[in-house]
Amino acid sequence: MKFIDKLERKFGNRGIENLTIYIIVSYVLGYALMYINPGALSMLSLNVSKILHGQIWRLVTWIISPPSMSSPLWFVIAILFFYYPVSASLEHTWGKFRFTLYILSGIFFTVIAAFILHFAMGGMLDGYSGMIFSTYYISLSVFLAYSLTYPDTTVLFMFVIPIKMKWMSIVYVLIVMYDVVSDIMSGAWFMALPIIASLLNFIIFFLGTRNLNRYNPKEIHRRNQFKRAMGESKTVPFPGGSKSGEVTKHKCAVCGRTEKDDPNLEFRFCSKCNGNYEYCQDHLYTHIHKK
Repeated sequence: MKFIDKLERKFGNRGIENLTIYIIVSYVLGYALMYINPGALSMLSLNVSKILHGQIWRLVTWIISPPSMSSPLWFVIAILFFYYPVSASLEHTWGKFRFTLYILSGIFFTVIAAFILHFAMGGMLDGYSGMIFSTYYISLSVFLAYSLTYPDTTVLFMFVIPIKMKWMSIVYVLIVMYDVVSDIMSGAWFMALPIIASLLNFIIFFLGTRNLNRYNPKEIHRRNQFKRAMGESKTVPFPGGSKSGEVTKHKCAVCGRTEKDDPNLEFRFCSKCNGNYEYCQDHLYTHIHKK
């Protein structure tokens, strides 16, 4: 059992319910302040010098700065048609504890990076902390987490071009890697630090807690064999779902739903269960592992 799985079993009911809503409300508040009173927004930024002089509210209030400073129209579109669906779906799939831990860890690592930068640069960049440290890369980490959870989900890029999440995430990762390398090579390593810190939650969650054995060639061959066997079998009728006698390729081991019940359902194998057990997106992270 991985460390985060142990925490979830012990504190699984301690997460923040509907955290996505609270995040969006804070972004709207920050966006409003940016236009109404920019000076007030600067008093809430992650300025370590000010924090050390008693303004401890800055440890938390900096997160109201929206990840994008674009026009109001694009801000509304990004929130309603992209950020909210992605974050809400991820929160529903993972559960409130794991999603809350993911977001809070991204915030925590960013604050730690701000203190490291403050002491490394002697406080020279504290006046620019509002531009250096933002929620942009924390929001990007949510997008990357969703794309790794649902890699084959198709979205409309610019509302026109259909593209799968996994390809979009690869493009974003390449852009981030380019930014980090460029900053380091140019000597502006302090610009790369907040990027890396903000994405540490993604790195830890998906390189430290996921079983990489699922990418083993033997494991892939076993899953392919099972899929072929499932494709040749017939499903058991499920209330309100597919009809008896229909051939299906996927079936959730918990609820019995198949791709015939809902063509938008995502199915995954669980590498922690002993045997060939496949689960739908609603039960992949919530089922009891079969040992």
